[in-house]
Amino acid sequence: MKLFWRDQLPLILFFFLQALLIPLLYWLSGEARPPSVVLYGMLLSAAVLAGYLAYRYVSLRRMYRRLEHPSVPRSERLEALGDAPLAEAVSGLIRLYDREYEEELAVHRSAMDRHITFIGRWVHQMKTPLSVLQLSARDIEDEDLADSIAEELDRLRQGLEMVIYTSRLERFEQDFSVERLPLALPVREALAEQRRLFIKRRISPVIEIAEDAEVYTDAKWLRFILGQILTNAVHYTEGPGKRVFIRAYRRGPYWALDIRDEGIGIAREDRNRVFNPYFTGQRGRQYKESTGMGLYLVSEICRHLDHDVELESEPGVGTTIRLVFREVPRNAGTEHNLNSNVRRR
Repeated sequence: MKLFWRDQLPLILFFFLQALLIPLLYWLSGEARPPSVVLYGMLLSAAVLAGYLAYRYVSLRRMYRRLEHPSVPRSERLEALGDAPLAEAVSGLIRLYDREYEEELAVHRSAMDRHITFIGRWVHQMKTPLSVLQLSARDIEDEDLADSIAEELDRLRQGLEMVIYTSRLERFEQDFSVERLPLALPVREALAEQRRLFIKRRISPVIEIAEDAEVYTDAKWLRFILGQILTNAVHYTEGPGKRVFIRAYRRGPYWALDIRDEGIGIAREDRNRVFNPYFTGQRGRQYKESTGMGLYLVSEICRHLDHDVELESEPGVGTTIRLVFREVPRNAGTEHNLNSNVRRR
């Protein structure tokens, strides 16, 4: 209704200007007319204007309401806005734009699908020579050289995994399966994958996970999440003899998993941005290997899996990444795309 009056305001103002010109015209011409006649003429004109505005509002009310409340489902947006010529013209324009948008979106989707397929095939092709190199490195007699090559191959493997998991995020609903599993299982598997890194840095993991700790999650995606968190914990921890604590505990009705390191910590001004893609922060710039994608992928995967991720850190003391698993994920088993807000502190 407000939009209608704003649209008709110029017409109403011009009408009142015209109404004021009628008695002025009589006065300038010298013709005497009773005030009642002048008033009658003005009221008659006002009645005609009111009738026109009423007709205009009735014929265009659907269009004005839609314009005032544009946030409606797509199916309702494509409905006719009325029978008036202006409403039909606007409806046709919206349909034209919507069709062009759908065609352009289809082109981009096709290009994205081809890109994701190419990345997936390329990563799998790279895994074969990588496996051969890892086997060949075992035959090198120089242990220092063998360890150095094995470490670089591990870094290459982790980089390939990050590429493939990043591309799979676009099709997450087609590539996950939620099941109830012991929390200790993916933790041990992730630690086994990072074993060489822990040994080189002389950092010991300390695990406190009860055997009855079971959560609903996807084992493959959770293992990738834990790998990213553990890699960060080790990379940003300096000095031998330090530890990474992995503890699971009940927090209300949910299980929570804390991964706490004794590293350099995160600056206070960077804590709210570490989940942004490509953000490395002050600490990350000290380490050239930092990509700024690890915690971003962790937060995105947790959002899809309906897990909460929280961060606590103190410079010089260490960082804690906390994963909170819901007892039963919302819509688990009925919808593929599990969504929730990721809490970041």
